[in-house]
Amino acid sequence: MMQELIHDLMQKALSVPGADYMEVRIEETTRTSVVYAGKELERIGETTGRGGCIRASVHGGWGFVSFNDLSDLTAMARRAIEMASLVGKDETKLAPSSGLIAHESCNPGIDPRTISLAEKHDLTHNYNSLLLSDPSIQSTSTRYVDSCKRKHLLTSDGVGTTFEEVFCGVSLAAIARDGGTVQQYFRSYGNLAGYEEAQGHESDAETVCSRAVDALHADPVQAGTYRIIADPELSGIFAHEAFGHLSECDFLDENPRLQKVMRLGRRFGCDELTISDHGDFQHAGYIPFDDEGTPARRTDLIHEGILRGRLHSRESAAKLDEEPTGNARSISYHYPPIVRMTNTFIDNGTSSFVSMLEEIGDGLYCKGALAGQTNCEMFTFTPLEVFEIKNGKIGKRLRDCVLTGNVFETLMKIRLVGNDLQFSAGLGGCGKSGQSPLRVSTGAPHLLIDDVVVGGV
Repeated sequence: MMQELIHDLMQKALSVPGADYMEVRIEETTRTSVVYAGKELERIGETTGRGGCIRASVHGGWGFVSFNDLSDLTAMARRAIEMASLVGKDETKLAPSSGLIAHESCNPGIDPRTISLAEKHDLTHNYNSLLLSDPSIQSTSTRYVDSCKRKHLLTSDGVGTTFEEVFCGVSLAAIARDGGTVQQYFRSYGNLAGYEEAQGHESDAETVCSRAVDALHADPVQAGTYRIIADPELSGIFAHEAFGHLSECDFLDENPRLQKVMRLGRRFGCDELTISDHGDFQHAGYIPFDDEGTPARRTDLIHEGILRGRLHSRESAAKLDEEPTGNARSISYHYPPIVRMTNTFIDNGTSSFVSMLEEIGDGLYCKGALAGQTNCEMFTFTPLEVFEIKNGKIGKRLRDCVLTGNVFETLMKIRLVGNDLQFSAGLGGCGKSGQSPLRVSTGAPHLLIDDVVVGGV
């Protein structure tokens, strides 16, 4: 009965005249979080909520309202139309809609809603105790999160979708100190697979503790230019942060210089390099359809070294005379959808990790990402772990390494693409335009990259 009532309220809002286009989205959410900071239980609780938003376009201008009270959606619709009318000066241009009518529900193995808050607390407390097991650990951050969301969407041009998702995971982080030397290590796990995603990480917590402590005694990296092997986690994050964001066409539309650089048909790497975004793929970034109701799909951004595609909403697709790709997403009903990634990955090549070690000779093996930032085509990443490679053998652990460069130059320096594609995700997520964290995943095989600028001592 509640679902029928919500649908009727949405239909009534769409009947308000005056918009060239309008969409109504209603979301119902339950969320649990347990957070330890050091020895202290910082937060524990369960929340539920319901709210929605209406987005309207008039003469190319947009109006957006969000609300928690569903009693008068027609008033909200009039407000959105009024806002759009004040800024609209041109023509509303949207790529054609699919007219999709669909209902999807992910099916977790163990629904976290069936697990007591006490059991979730005990799980988190146990992980945190393992992180604190070494006296060199100064502080920890241990988080458990689950979120169950049902989203309803109706649009003025015939799209109607409902999607229910159940996300669950944990993150484990430790900071170690020895005098003035401070090092940290973390692992994060999150997916749509159910409560199982949060279970069974006792050995991971022990590893986080030991590796944070081990890094205290590592030698700093010597600054220079190196050949590196990037592991699947770092390679996937590079694909997402350094190239995926450049492919989001609401950003591209506002940057004429970058439009020339990101010209379809331009070569960006070797024949083995393929970078894709795939929303209809069962991983953390899975969406059967986006927040405009466009079905998710695979979009090859770079295919065999050539720029072949980019990511779109219906509006950005219309501006560039391309097809929408199902990448209009928002983190909640408090925000309008913008162009965002889903599951972004570098596809498999043909090289084994062993052959990369044989090829590299001397260099660095860089694993994971502790931090990173991009500024248009420039990037800076701090690997989570770094090891010396001598004569094709992985050697001693190093620390305090920073990788910097130009993304387009670096893509052209990828010499070998591995055959061991792996996906990573966690409790973090993607941030853009004040919307964070957005549920995504990244993936890649190992990469061998020539001439990477490395900052150190």
